[in-house]
Amino acid sequence: MSDFLPTGIQLTYLVAASLFILGLKKLGSPATARNGNVIAAVGMLLAIAATLLNQQVLNYQMILLGLAIGSAIGAVAAYTVQMTQMPQMVGLLNGLGGSASALVAVAEFWRLLETSQPIGLDVNISMLLDVFIGGITFTGSTVAFAKLQGILKGTPITYPLQQPFNILLLVAYIVGSGFLIVDPYNLPVFLGVVGVSLLLGVLFVIPIGGGDMPVVISLLNSLSGLAAAAAGFVVMNNMLIIAGALVGASGLILTQIMCKAMNRSLFSVLFSAFGTDGGGGAGATGGATDQVVRSIDPEEGAMMLGYARSVVIVPGYGMAVAQAQHGVRELADQLERMGVDVKYAIHPVAGRMPGHMNVLLAEANVPYEQLYDMEDVNPQFEQTDVALIIGANDVVNPAARSDKNSPIYGMPILEVDRAKQTIVIKRGMSKGFAGVDNSLFYKDKTSMLFGSAKDMVGKLVSEVKQL
Repeated sequence: MSDFLPTGIQLTYLVAASLFILGLKKLGSPATARNGNVIAAVGMLLAIAATLLNQQVLNYQMILLGLAIGSAIGAVAAYTVQMTQMPQMVGLLNGLGGSASALVAVAEFWRLLETSQPIGLDVNISMLLDVFIGGITFTGSTVAFAKLQGILKGTPITYPLQQPFNILLLVAYIVGSGFLIVDPYNLPVFLGVVGVSLLLGVLFVIPIGGGDMPVVISLLNSLSGLAAAAAGFVVMNNMLIIAGALVGASGLILTQIMCKAMNRSLFSVLFSAFGTDGGGGAGATGGATDQVVRSIDPEEGAMMLGYARSVVIVPGYGMAVAQAQHGVRELADQLERMGVDVKYAIHPVAGRMPGHMNVLLAEANVPYEQLYDMEDVNPQFEQTDVALIIGANDVVNPAARSDKNSPIYGMPILEVDRAKQTIVIKRGMSKGFAGVDNSLFYKDKTSMLFGSAKDMVGKLVSEVKQL
């Protein structure tokens, strides 16, 4: 039995890794994402069970206590956190993953220090990488959470000589790491590099604006996986290495997809200090322009929608804030009963995290076949009678296509301005995360429906029913 146990554990790890890969594959589509989550969760359960059977695990009481506390916190969070707060939740989970990995390296260093066991070069380098990546992920994700939650302002926070100071800190970490390779048991230097990694995480995220948060969230998710892989090398656990590598690789791929959707390089996202939470006026005219907008009431909006042959709904963060997704589904159902063809156009960076709109619409049981990616729906806008924009801003701004002086010029957008008519539901004329005025609002074919997304959608439903 004792001879079979190590082999059995490794075989279980192999099965768990296979389930992780299958789960990630299914996460690539909204239609299979839920099953993908379940499959990956089963894989994690097998990995945990196999690890607990490992003879090197000595204190089961503490492990079970940690499992109980963590499970209780996770269950409460899952049931109480609102869907609009999911980006913040993801940011926190990324940070906790990074901190857990970094603490593994710290604990291993402390154990080797107290027992005076020799620290091999491979273990030493693994610990330093784990502390570096895990520390940056923890504090960087914490800052991202604070920006998304409104604790810190979403605009880029910059100061003179910011990048040279960051480079100086990075050099300090490299020098400290070199010193620890020569003298592995130097506790003050080790604590110093831990502190530098935590500071680098803060300085890494504060100059990034709200408009780039989806990219930052996906990048930090990737870093949390890389930190876990480094922790696996520290404790020589194959499952941790494989799982961390999968998360790290998938996160990097997603980050690249998000950058492509914004037509910007990752370097530009991280170091250009671009993006803002925008201004906040609630009037029907913008303070920075004397252009005129056309405002309508729900009755007129309902007539435009109800007598259309085709409607494309474009959800944005305003819909998420107002929790209007269920009302949107009801509106779409009512329009379909009247013979209107309804589609949903999803921009890759709509919202505050990758897939934010897909998650919200899935919660409202919107049929997956009605969700269209930007590349698929853009050619259809010219044949669309009405494009209904609910709380979206930058991702529908025609300036990205036509104004070479605009900061968002070149960013792929949902080309709603090509539709025959456009209705925009918005509280006011405030700018989006990018801090850019939206020229769509002033076009002749655009009608503004001012008010809360949830209230306006509810009124549209009532008016459509009366047609």
